[in-house]
Amino acid sequence: MKKKTSMAVVLYLLYSLFLFVEGFDRSDFPDSFLFGTATSSYQVEGAYLEGNRGLSNWDIFSHIPGEIKDGSNGDIADDHYHLFMDDIELMQSLGVNSYRFSISWSRILPKGRFQEANQVGIDFYNKLIDALLLKGIEPFVTLCHYDIPQYLGDKYGAWLNPEIQKDFGYYAEVCFREFGDRVKYWTTFNEPNVMIKKGYLVGTYPPLRCSAPFGECLSGNSSVEPYAAAHNLILSHATAVEVYKKKYQEKQGGTIGIVMSTTWYEPLQNSTADWLATNRLLAFDVPWFLDPIILGDYPSEMRQMLGSNLPTFSYEDKLKLRYKLDFIGVNHYTTLYVKDCLYTLCETTGYDGNAFAFTTGEKNGLPIGTPTAMPTFYVVPHGLEMMVNYIKERYNNMPMFLTENGYAQGVSNNTSSRDLVNDVDRVDYLSKYLGSLLKTISNGADVRGYFIWSLIDNFEWLYGYTLRFGIHYVDFTTQERIPKLSAMWYKEFLQGSGSLLKAD
Repeated sequence: MKKKTSMAVVLYLLYSLFLFVEGFDRSDFPDSFLFGTATSSYQVEGAYLEGNRGLSNWDIFSHIPGEIKDGSNGDIADDHYHLFMDDIELMQSLGVNSYRFSISWSRILPKGRFQEANQVGIDFYNKLIDALLLKGIEPFVTLCHYDIPQYLGDKYGAWLNPEIQKDFGYYAEVCFREFGDRVKYWTTFNEPNVMIKKGYLVGTYPPLRCSAPFGECLSGNSSVEPYAAAHNLILSHATAVEVYKKKYQEKQGGTIGIVMSTTWYEPLQNSTADWLATNRLLAFDVPWFLDPIILGDYPSEMRQMLGSNLPTFSYEDKLKLRYKLDFIGVNHYTTLYVKDCLYTLCETTGYDGNAFAFTTGEKNGLPIGTPTAMPTFYVVPHGLEMMVNYIKERYNNMPMFLTENGYAQGVSNNTSSRDLVNDVDRVDYLSKYLGSLLKTISNGADVRGYFIWSLIDNFEWLYGYTLRFGIHYVDFTTQERIPKLSAMWYKEFLQGSGSLLKAD
């Protein structure tokens, strides 16, 4: 393994000779800017039956034959539960000043409900948080990153039942009480727009609910359930924020936000129909959640398309929504074209069907940007600038953090560890997107941090271990971590070597 590490160093030194100087470096960002890496509990922790942890929905789902591409699961993943000190050493060697991770709800409250918290789980996160702070690394904590206790689904249908608002609020308060004296950055949910669409619209994520023509599931209603589930999730978020603002924020001095998956969309053709479809699809994505949370109600485009299928907020709900975010987390990877499906016949009514739009990465046989190993993920750096500006304008330049940005490598039987360590394409991707981010900041966007997805190769949901986003290679047999070219690039940047960066 030492030879692989040495080879990566040689390759890095050679590759650095070919990178252009474009006049920006670490010093162009504010001194207080957070630079970090990101992971999530189910994707890295493993130890799924240890420490009195309850089963999560992803524990159950990933064991269903045929659901995960390579038949794998997160039972062990990166064994971060036991190796977190080693991973913190990796972070320190990079020079990052923050680490974004999520807490496993099932590890804190094994059944997810009103009960005494699991002290073993609390002890684990206390050790993780304290170890980070000792190395000068700020914890940036997400309360729910897709995985929830399976018990909540079995008991009352999870996000389809308003009961979950109380249970999420209780769980959040346990975390604020136990960790909030040291955690200054909280987010309630990671990518609720993805979690709800895939869970209740097309039925590819747990709880596997959908209906034709959106997907093929044993149960569900794709015209109603996604919006009912999202409504309960938004109010669960509001419950947690209210608890934090009323009881903890003043004495703990922290901040709280939510993280959205963001895709920038551009019309396939320069036609009125495709422009309208693009605006409509944008509204059905990020504003679906952020408009109620920040502006008090759903986007008008959604109300016009969905009518009574879109829930309404009661007076009591709106009182909850008074407690506002401190920041918005932005996960961004790609840009896609949009074709109108309201006035023309489309190929699909799936993921984007309720917006009557169809997305594609190709136009006239040409991709919108260089394809990556992740389907629908293309290298389009200017899309990041456009997305951040869209959020800036819609939400009055509320503070933002770029909470995920990264590049997928594909893995097959013929892929060697040497190929994965020599991730030249990832270096190119990250440097261009970071250059695009700097443009948005220079133009006035209040962006306060940037996190690479991911610190280490890990379990990538439906793709299992066939995709690798890590800047550290992981041998999942030995759990050895090896820095990739991108890790050395990031380290050089964080240490102030701007000569190793390209702007788009």
